[in-house]
Parts: sequence; structure tokens; C-alpha cells
Amino acid sequence: MRYDFLEHFPKRMKHVGMYVVLMRNSMQKTTWKQYGFLKTDEQINLIYAVMLYIMEQSLREENCTMDDIGAYIDTVNVQHFGKEMTYDECRQLGDFIVNVVLSNEGRAMYFDCYNFETNAYHIMHISYVANKIVYVEQELKRTSYYLTDDGYNLLLSTLEIENNMKLTIHEMIFQMHLEKQSYDKAVDEIKNVFNLMRIQLQKIQEAMGKIRRNALNYSVKDYEEILLENLETISDTKQKFQNYQQLVKSRAKELEEENINVRRLSQKEEEKLNHLREIEHYLNRTIDEHQRILNSHFDLKAVYTAELEALSQMSLIKRFPLRSELYDKILENPGVLEDLDYFLRPLFNRDIDKSYNINKAFELQRPVRKREEKDSTEELDFDEEEWQEEQERLRREKLKKYEESLGFLLEMADENGGISLKEIRDRIRENSGEQDRLIPNVEIFKEIMVELIKNREIDVKALERERSEFIQDAPMEFQLSEMVLHLTEEYPGHHGIVEIATYRLEDDEAVVFEDVMDERGERKRIKCSNVMIEVRRE
Repeated sequence: MRYDFLEHFPKRMKHVGMYVVLMRNSMQKTTWKQYGFLKTDEQINLIYAVMLYIMEQSLREENCTMDDIGAYIDTVNVQHFGKEMTYDECRQLGDFIVNVVLSNEGRAMYFDCYNFETNAYHIMHISYVANKIVYVEQELKRTSYYLTDDGYNLLLSTLEIENNMKLTIHEMIFQMHLEKQSYDKAVDEIKNVFNLMRIQLQKIQEAMGKIRRNALNYSVKDYEEILLENLETISDTKQKFQNYQQLVKSRAKELEEENINVRRLSQKEEEKLNHLREIEHYLNRTIDEHQRILNSHFDLKAVYTAELEALSQMSLIKRFPLRSELYDKILENPGVLEDLDYFLRPLFNRDIDKSYNINKAFELQRPVRKREEKDSTEELDFDEEEWQEEQERLRREKLKKYEESLGFLLEMADENGGISLKEIRDRIRENSGEQDRLIPNVEIFKEIMVELIKNREIDVKALERERSEFIQDAPMEFQLSEMVLHLTEEYPGHHGIVEIATYRLEDDEAVVFEDVMDERGERKRIKCSNVMIEVRRE
């Protein structure tokens, strides 16, 4: 049996560890007794009160020096705790809380979290506060304190956030990570956003089930609460995440183009690119989930309205016991059976067929001028069928250029089992016809090379098996797998090719092609990385 629920156990224990380390740092200290805080409850309450003050100052983007913390503790003590402390003692207590309890006197704090996937303990670093140097009144140099990510997570987990605010908060954190380009953290946040939307959809479906079973067991307050949550979720979420989607796509495209045209991405940049693709995947799922919530929102309203109307109609029905009002009456006087149809007739009533919609009588009536619309249409000199044929012809011509370019690459690579772009450039430099076959235009050549590098290794036999298992129409746009199968099947020179491998060569010198045409017909000079293309036959 697999225990999938233990996959994120270290992450859960990190949250538990933040509480454990804080308690350990506080309860082992006797300094509290000097200031009159004898009970553990009092100590913990004051620690969290100080952390909340530091967080509030950070959110306001104001300094939080030890003088500010001491003044805050002094005010809170006078108004609430009532301990006999002077201002200097309050400042000393603030220094003890920040530098000893929360910072462990400058020593790093760790908590061992067991990882069931590696069967070993994973050491997690914990830090609640950090500091920076600020200048007060542009002269005095002071230390200002602010909460770290662990500190924020600890405080936010102590107060249950309203459901209609959770999505907004995670969306704000996701936006912040995108701006800082912390894509690994942005992945976690977009997953949280998607999970919240999935939970909201499940709540709607559960509510609809309860209403169908018995609308009286579903209160108006519950209905109002879920409606407000739905409206908060669907208000502007779709537009926001569509904007994020465009941003993520553009950043991923920049990295891909840099990987193709400029230099090979480092391992860290490769990870960023993978994170961006994962973010884009979850953004697509989030937008789909948004649409499902929108549809379910209206379904919920319709179901609740219909059930309440049915209940109100039932309240108008007069009920009576069948034995006393029917059976006993018939036994006393069997002659009334002749009139039994009067009793049964209401059971077979049905709604009257709607023959006329009275609302139409109050709508603005506009004359229908079909003849005029027909005439105006005929005046347009536009043949839709001819236009479709022209578009189809252009698409075929463009696919033919892809076919010639990719076929030329395979032909060159097949001669010796492999060839680099630099070698191809050297061979076709004096032959403009072959260069036009290889690069019909910059965009087509670039797209082919991007797809080859992304796929790295192409197994032709696997593509044939995959195609045999699925029935699909011929693609209208360029697809590398379909084009490879077409070339290996239709061109005798490519028969027997079973594998195509493409990888970047670590060359300092870029490959330059002169006098290449772009889509607008202009000639230009292009630079690209040196790439090796290898072909293996049976």
C-alpha cells in the first residue's frame, strides 16, 4: 500500500517546527521572571504581540527599531498586562524577546523533519525575524527589525482567514513571486490558488446536493455565504490570470529564444524555464476552473429557486387522512363510487401549455427587413468559398516550405550519420539555391530548430505506433512529429530512418547565415548556436 499523503510530510513538519522552536527558546529561559511574567501563557501572548507589531510596521513600510518595540511594550503593559516595569525594563524585555527568543542570540535554528521518500531526516532552517540598518532623521544609525517568510507564515497560520480573502491573499503572493522572478515559489502559490478554486467548486456541488435532498435543511445564511464567496471568486479572477498567463508565456518565450539564438541556458535558467511551463499549465487549469465555478454558480441559484418554489406550492396543498376521509366514507355508502372521478381528477392535473408570452407585448418591436439585408449582402464583392480556398492554398504552400527545409536537414545529416549547422553553412555558402531550401524564411527555420532542440531525440517507430492508436485529422499547421513521419514514409531517400537526435554543441563561435529572407521579403543576416543533428537507420 502506498501512503501518498506522506509525500509533503517535511513541509508540514516545517510549520510544526516553527511552533516547537519558538516554545523551546522561550520556556527554557528564566529571564521572564525578572519582569513578572511567570506563567507560560503570559510569555507566549507577549511574544506574539511583539511579532504582530513588527509585522504591522513592516506592512506600513515604517522602521521598527528597539526603541519603537520598547515603547510599544510599555504602552501595552500599562493598558493591559499591568506589570511593574519602567520604560527601560520594557526596552530590555523587547531586546530579550527579539534577540534571544526570536533570534536565538544570533545562532541558526533548525528543526529535523522526517522525509518518508528518502527515509532520512531533512534539516529545516527556521528564522523568524531579520534586521537591516536604517538612518533615523538622516543622522542616527539604528537597527530596524522585520519578519522573514517563516515569521509571516507563523502569524498568518494563527488566525483563520475568511474564505473570501484566501484567494486574494494567495493571488497577491503569487504576483509578488512573479515580479521577483521566484518561479519555484510562484509554482507553489498557483497550486494553492487552483486548490482553493477546486474547493470552492466542490462546496457548490455539495450545496446543490443538500438542496436537492431537502432545501429546508439548507439555511438562507449558508446560501448567502456561498453566493458571496462565488462572486468574490469570479469577479475579476479570469482577467487577472489571463494577464498572468500572457506574462508567463512571454518570459518563457524569451528564455527559449535565448536558449536557441544566443547561448545555452545554465542549470538555474533551465529550472526557471521548467517552473514557468508548470505555472502556465496551472494557470490554464485555473482559468478552466473559473469557468466551471461560473456555470455552477448559476446552476446553484436555479436549483435553490426551483426547490423553494416547489416547497411553497406544497404548502398550499390540503392534506387529509385517506382512511377516515375516503375508505370509511365509501364503506358507509358504496354508491359514492360513481363520483370517485371528482376525487381523483386533481391528481392528474398538469401545467397549462404556454401558448403566448405576455412579455413580448411590452418589448420594443422592430421591423424585419430581410429583403434589404439580402440586397446589402449581395452588393458585397466577397466570395467566402474562394477566400477559404485561397487560405487553404497558402497553408499548403507554407507546409511545403517546412517539408523542404526539414527534408534538406535530414538529407545532409543522413550522408555521414550526423552533421552540424556550421558544417551545413560551410557547404551551402556558395550555393544560394541550397540555402533557400534550408532557410525558406527566418521564421520557418527558427521554428523547425526550436522543435528539434525541444524534442532532442525523436523515435520514428514510437511515432508510428502512437499514430496507429489514435485517429485524427491531418494537421493544418506545422507539427514536427507528423512532418517527420511524412518524410520517412513518402520520400524513398528517408526510408529506414528510425531515430533523429539534436543537441547543442558547446562552441564559442555562433553560426552566421548571410542574405536570408524573412516573412516580409527582406534580406537579413542571422546568428544561431551551433547544433548537431544525428540520424540513425535500422
